Amino acid sequence: MYDFIIKSGTVIDGTGAQGTLADLAISGERIAALGDLSTASAGEVIDASGQIVAPGFIDAHAHSDTYLLLEPDAPSKLTQGITTEVNGQCGGSSAPRLGKARLPSDWASHFYPHAKDEKSLEPGPTWTTVAEYRELLNGHPPAINTIQFIGHNTLRAGVTGYDPRPATPEEVKLMQQRLEQALDEGGWGLTTGLLYQPGKYATGDEIETLVRTTAKAGGMYGSHIRSEGDKLLESIEEVLHLIEQTGIHAQISHLKTSGANNWHKIDAVLETLNHARNKGFQVHADRYPYLASGTDLDIILPEWASAGGRDKILATLRDPLTRARLETELDNAERDWSQVMIGGGWAPEVRAVSGFTATEAARHFNLSVGKTLCRIIELDETRTNAFFFGMCEANLLRILSQPWVMPGSDASLRAPWGPLGEDHPHPRAYGTMPRFLSLLTQKLGLSLERAIERMTRLPATAFGIKDRGVLRVGAFADLVVFKPETFQDKATYAQPHQFSTGINHVFVNGSHPYQEGRFTGKRRGRLLTR
Repeated sequence: MYDFIIKSGTVIDGTGAQGTLADLAISGERIAALGDLSTASAGEVIDASGQIVAPGFIDAHAHSDTYLLLEPDAPSKLTQGITTEVNGQCGGSSAPRLGKARLPSDWASHFYPHAKDEKSLEPGPTWTTVAEYRELLNGHPPAINTIQFIGHNTLRAGVTGYDPRPATPEEVKLMQQRLEQALDEGGWGLTTGLLYQPGKYATGDEIETLVRTTAKAGGMYGSHIRSEGDKLLESIEEVLHLIEQTGIHAQISHLKTSGANNWHKIDAVLETLNHARNKGFQVHADRYPYLASGTDLDIILPEWASAGGRDKILATLRDPLTRARLETELDNAERDWSQVMIGGGWAPEVRAVSGFTATEAARHFNLSVGKTLCRIIELDETRTNAFFFGMCEANLLRILSQPWVMPGSDASLRAPWGPLGEDHPHPRAYGTMPRFLSLLTQKLGLSLERAIERMTRLPATAFGIKDRGVLRVGAFADLVVFKPETFQDKATYAQPHQFSTGINHVFVNGSHPYQEGRFTGKRRGRLLTR
């Protein structure tokens, strides 16, 4: 007697091998049998006739660290067939939150549970260390698995604060000690966000020291590199240098050529990375299948106005002289503001222009673009997100054609309801997986089997995730049942809160949290450890 039998589906096992008609049985958390199970019995039998049975998809780059505690059903992820996320990316993580380290303002604005199930009376995190965060997840298990990286920006801010300066040798040593503890408590590795504060002020020696510490502990390294545009090649070389010096396995986050003046660099980028891989460097990349990036709106601010982080930005905006200087500088900037779209906001005035370009928002407020952007950033206290249209489809397809590139949404989970349904996310939060699969099969001509391998076994292998990403007896029962012809993304930049279609069943660790459009509340996800 099995717990589940999924019968008569086309099993695509994640290895790239041709799909075969077979039955699959689940007992407990694992796949118990594959083949002809017509004489076997189970507590529940699911008819998968005319559907694909595949490993659960792995989101190689996500930001759901804290939101798994807010919306543990992970609706926007389950409806894409995602069963495991890799979180703590771009240098920002849920822990360790020590010293002056702050969580991103959108994370910090929500109410979270306590370990003893007490209700929080104040918004913000109720944990400090990875061990405490892990305890919370154990007490409030999510529907999907999560891998937690340790963010360098979070780590550094806990030691140096947000001062725009190099760290002292003593401070780097303290970072090392805290990183070692975080890795021991369940961290998978280290990530950097070298475009963001305070990580942008780190020297190469500081990063190499921490990467060496990570490698010694058997961890991985992921990097939102220093530049994805004008200094793109130099930034990739920085990652390759770290691999060469430390032997670390590395992931380049959301690989792209940003800005039309940098699109021509695609040949050199791919040549450099393929040459490194041919030399034996363990380097992969992730990419979301969209042409607009998404990050905090305040990334547009010049260094003099943003160095020091949120408090410095707000002080600049609240001083009439520096605000006037900033407004004029933004008005005179050589940037096409019609290519910048206002995303999620918090203040009612900001939410009124979510989905507007900066130029459209300026017309709405009857102000200059500079005055409009300063107004939005101040009203939201730097919490506004934005979308930046600066990529081309030809380069996107070139990147996706590389066999070492895997899907990464670069998004936290969302739901069209509750506290996570009130903002205006990038559509990648809801549509990354079907769009990735569609581009690989329809635009690049990959077989369904090879495309699914890129979404399952490839990230499992790249990150060293054991017994996941493939369908075989003994592997964890993380799997999806879906119809490729109806597996489609519906989210748009104008209306992002729309679930993807085509996924009919999702299993995670043998539990059945999503069944034919219904979130069952049966959650057996966990924080995975090395």
